[in-house]
Amino acid sequence: MIEPFEVLLRAAVHEVFSTMVGLALEPHPAAACTFNGQPQIASSIGFTGQLTGVVYLYTTIPFAHRITRHLLRLPDPEPATEEMVNDVLGELANMVVGHFKSRLTDRGIPCVMTIPSIVRGSHFGIEPVSQTAVDRLGFHHASHYLVVEALLRDSRPAAA
Repeated sequence: MIEPFEVLLRAAVHEVFSTMVGLALEPHPAAACTFNGQPQIASSIGFTGQLTGVVYLYTTIPFAHRITRHLLRLPDPEPATEEMVNDVLGELANMVVGHFKSRLTDRGIPCVMTIPSIVRGSHFGIEPVSQTAVDRLGFHHASHYLVVEALLRDSRPAAA
């Protein structure tokens, strides 16, 4: 497995949220990112190649609305529609995974990305299949949490 994976993913999240959204997300222990039964939204993007996986970004619906309003610079009190929130969260996943994919390519590990997808619900989790490595990173902004979860499988031939 790629040793600096967590570092690459943290850098991707930091770059996308600080540059594109204009929100500073601080690292936070993933296990301490609790959503207390609030409705959640998860966006995901897969990638395949020598390294195959899926990256999920999930947070609460209220924080997703805040991110959307911030990114789209919606004036107060104009609300973000559910379609806007889906589009923004899907695009954020696309940008985070695109940044990560670019760093993999720089390291000689090419891959291609899938299209984004959105899941909404409460009390859900991501379960990997066997032989899949899982990295779970937590972030916070004010009292809001964002969790980034990556499921990875290394398809590269073993070194002789």
